[in-house]
Amino acid sequence: MKIICVGRNYAAHAQELANAVPDKPLIFLKPETAILEDNRDFLHPNFSNDIHWECELIYRVAKDGSHVSQSEAWDYIDGIGLGIDFTARDLQDEIKKKGHPWTLAKMFDHSAPISQFLDPKMFADHKNLHFELRVNDAIRQSGFSGNMIFPLDVLIAYISQFITLKKGDLIFTGTPEGVGKVNVGDRLQASLEGKELLDFYVK
Repeated sequence: MKIICVGRNYAAHAQELANAVPDKPLIFLKPETAILEDNRDFLHPNFSNDIHWECELIYRVAKDGSHVSQSEAWDYIDGIGLGIDFTARDLQDEIKKKGHPWTLAKMFDHSAPISQFLDPKMFADHKNLHFELRVNDAIRQSGFSGNMIFPLDVLIAYISQFITLKKGDLIFTGTPEGVGKVNVGDRLQASLEGKELLDFYVK
């Protein structure tokens, strides 16, 4: 199982970090060891002083596929959930200045808390979903999948040209604006169409 992530997929987020808006999907990976499940506490690593939350819609791949067409893309999804792409921003900034890959800043242990997955059929319009992140009861991110630069069908068609999708793979689709630093003691809660899916603490 692999975690396929999309960077800068919301224009406002790219702008808040002074990054260019991409003309093609910006893809990176996280390893399986990044996953944190069941709303377990996130243990703040000691190698960074600037870990940022990035709340994202995530999709679970239903079956193997390569060179999937956009018209077939939704047939490859059997679950929708929420995740946090924790990013060591201080490491990332240092790495970017050197032109090196983001590996250590994005792919460290437990950098990808994930929720349970819901059947897409639960939603009246599973292609247009609202999600929200609260930190210590304050709304910090509010996202709408319709604002993605590259929607899911485009992402699946693009990714599967290069990387074979396997049953159980996860696709993190990017974060809206409002990312920020987490601190020990913070409580993070995230909801999808009003249903709370994530609720955990930073320790």
